[in-house]
Order: sequence, then structure tokens, then C-alpha cells
Amino acid sequence: MSVQSRSFPISFMVTTEVPCPYLPDRMERKIITELSGGQATEMFELLSRAGFRRSHSIAYRPACAGCNACVPVRIDVANFSPSRSLRRVLARNADLASEIRPAHPTQEQYQLFSRYLDMRHNDGEMVGMGPQDYASMVADSPIDTRMIEFRDPARSLVAACLTDWSSDGISAVYSFFAADQVHKSLGSFVVLRLIELAAQMGLPYLYLGYWVKGSQKMDYKRRFQPLERYGPDGWQPLAFQEGTLK
Repeated sequence: MSVQSRSFPISFMVTTEVPCPYLPDRMERKIITELSGGQATEMFELLSRAGFRRSHSIAYRPACAGCNACVPVRIDVANFSPSRSLRRVLARNADLASEIRPAHPTQEQYQLFSRYLDMRHNDGEMVGMGPQDYASMVADSPIDTRMIEFRDPARSLVAACLTDWSSDGISAVYSFFAADQVHKSLGSFVVLRLIELAAQMGLPYLYLGYWVKGSQKMDYKRRFQPLERYGPDGWQPLAFQEGTLK
């Protein structure tokens, strides 16, 4: 399958089915295309606005038979206002310093990443990733990709987030943190800091990937309002009422 953009064609393929990483007893397949050559950035800009994500040099979206549970979501940065609970998260982490770095993998990052997987996602698809796998995840990108590091007053790395940057926003590719510091809510703090960075850079959106109804792993994204979803009518507000999708 292929589509024609304003200046170049984009060809897509559909992957074979594998077990869904988010919902039990379901199968996942994706529609994918390669981001390559001098048009990679333009392709990424176009596709990210249509709900695609990036992994290495591949842009993808779920294309599961009989299921549309994966909803692309993004935060409207200009209209975001943290709730009382999120303001407490900011206060608890006021001592952390953040730095935008090139997407160069380090041993320190990998050690934090490995501990995070062991504690939070020991049944996930990324279990068993070695240093070379991690290095490829970070460095294998044909677009503007950066690593945001978060350090405590002792300069210990406590959180990091791999991010893609485009003309209309930041995309949170993958974040990991010291999972034993539960009281710090570091995952939510990373998102809050990315919202601040987008606002400082004059970027209107923070792309958070997919929200999946019924998946506890993805439910944290509901905390960040106003949230928009991508669907047949483009990007529209995503509202929740009494714990359900409105």
C-alpha cells in the first residue's frame, strides 16, 4: 500500500500478528513504513500528525483486526494546567535538574533502563534487551532525537526520556526512571517537564503515543488534560467522565 504526500510517495507494509502487549487475549499487528533518506524528517512530521510513532528508522501505527483500542493522544501544551496532585508531583521533584542531551547511549542510562524493566515491566516485550539493543534504540534515528536526563542533587541519574522533536511538538518515545522511588512519581514528573520544555520552545503539542482503554500501563495519560485523540475526524478533544471515555 502507498499514499502520495505533497512531494513524495510513502509505501506501507503490514506486519504479521503477535500477542498484544497491552490487552490479554488479543493480537497486535502494525502498519509500518521506513523513514529514510533526505525526506525522513518531512515524512515523520506528516506521519506523526496522523497518529504514527517511531521506533528506530520505522514509523508505525496499530492496524489490528477488529480492534481500535490504541488511541493516539497528545497534550495541548498552551492550555495545560496541572491538577493539585500534579502540582504535588512538581513540588516533590523540585530538586531534580534536567538536561537535553544528544541521543548518545551511555552505560549509566542502560543500567537505569535495565533496573526499570526488571521492576516495572518484567513481563513486557523489551525484557532481555542488552546494551547493544539499548544503544540501537537510542541512537538509530534518522530524525531529530534527543535524550532528556534528570539528576538528583548528588548528580545521580534518576530518570531519562528519549524524545523526537518536530516543528509542532515533542514526542515522548520512551521514558524510564528509578522505579524504587515510588513516592516521587517520576513517570508523571517526566511528562510535566516535557510539557514545560515544549512551552519554552513555543511548541504546541506533547505527543504521548497511545492511550489504551483497559490497560493499566497506559492509564496514567488520563492525568494530563486537555488531551486530544486522533481519529477519523483528525485530532479532537479526549474527555473522560466518571472513569470512562466520553
